[in-house]
Amino acid sequence: MIDAGYGRDVLVHAGPGAGKTLGALLGFQTMNKERRLTSFIVFCHRNSILDQWRKSAQLLGLTVEDLENWPENKPLPQNVDGLILTYQGSSKRAKELSYLIGDWASKGLLSIADEAHHLGVDPDEPQGAVWGRTFLELTDLSKLRLGLTGTPFRADNLAFCSARKVLVQEEGKLVEKITPDLCIEPRELISAGDVRPLEFHFQDGWVEHARKGQADRDVSSLSAEWRESWRARNLRQAISLSGSSSIALQLLVRARKKLEKIRLEHENAAGLVISRDIQHAKGIANLLKEDGDSVELVHSKDVGASERLARFQTSKANWLVSVDMCSEGFDAPRLRAVAYLTNVVTKSRFIQGITRAVRMSSARARLEPVPRYPSYVFAPADPLLMEYARSWSISKPYLIKGNHSVTSIGSGTWISSQPVLPLEAVNDKAGKIIRMRPIELPNFLKG
Repeated sequence: MIDAGYGRDVLVHAGPGAGKTLGALLGFQTMNKERRLTSFIVFCHRNSILDQWRKSAQLLGLTVEDLENWPENKPLPQNVDGLILTYQGSSKRAKELSYLIGDWASKGLLSIADEAHHLGVDPDEPQGAVWGRTFLELTDLSKLRLGLTGTPFRADNLAFCSARKVLVQEEGKLVEKITPDLCIEPRELISAGDVRPLEFHFQDGWVEHARKGQADRDVSSLSAEWRESWRARNLRQAISLSGSSSIALQLLVRARKKLEKIRLEHENAAGLVISRDIQHAKGIANLLKEDGDSVELVHSKDVGASERLARFQTSKANWLVSVDMCSEGFDAPRLRAVAYLTNVVTKSRFIQGITRAVRMSSARARLEPVPRYPSYVFAPADPLLMEYARSWSISKPYLIKGNHSVTSIGSGTWISSQPVLPLEAVNDKAGKIIRMRPIELPNFLKG
């Protein structure tokens, strides 16, 4: 556990499979024995993640109460080691919690923000982000605030809670960045055999668009189009199941063939398709079923979504087709292939989606060498997605937008430049696959 001397706000960046949940609770347990902390409270962004915290606490012999279904007229529990609740739940019960947390804080409280990047704070609109504002208010008296995240950045470049801002010299100017106090990069976990490497296969192609009222058509290469409006338009066309380019269909065929090959050695291996919306997901599920695959379809409007996700982890289904429900907090070690077929291209969403396929089960860990056998990502050759893939396993400082002029710099200066991963183009004519190899490992880990 990082010593509180780092400051009250401490940020830990670690990818899936690194043990963030168990590690945070072990840290509390150690500091509790040292009489530095007496209780903890965990804030999560989804109900489904609360169960992971409950199970990890039980494993360590810690007593916790889940406040999500706690009766409103019943006093909040006090004779426990900790509480777990969602950010949304804390906003609804802020007044009740403030009294309890105030009492706990006087004795030594650890406040944990799970996936802390969800707690955005806009300096120009401090009342705008409800979750972030509630978290700051409730945890103001905490002895230590611990932020955990697998993606320490936001698409809007706002600052977020439970993370220290660091002044950095960049191109002759001082700017503010967030950099984790403790960082366990995916490439470290891969080298240690804790998680799988990822190999990327990007489906390229020519994308055609008819001009309204005209016979001629606009044609451009998916991978080569950087003009934003054209890039976004090309991606929408590429993931369409009825588009003339058939990029999505080609991608699915290749993903199916790869999964079939993997299942010869990893019998219960499965694939995940991340789709654009419910209708899109249904179309993909039907295509896979027509080819003889067993499929679980999960989306937010499905009342049995949680049960379907739980069932998938131990079922024999070949594919899970989802609409933004299988990212943070969803663990299924049997996933070995991901087909990314959505037009959402934020770096956080992409990385959260593809890293569902890096986890290892203990049973497979006993059977595979180190480094582990890779999982595979299939996606349209969108330039932004390919850029994210090059650096998915590397942690970089996060630049906060709206930096004001700074005249002095403190002791926490961070200066670094990380290399990007090599891109290997195989038959890189439009319509072919652009293959991106797994990360380079030290020589002694090869062979």
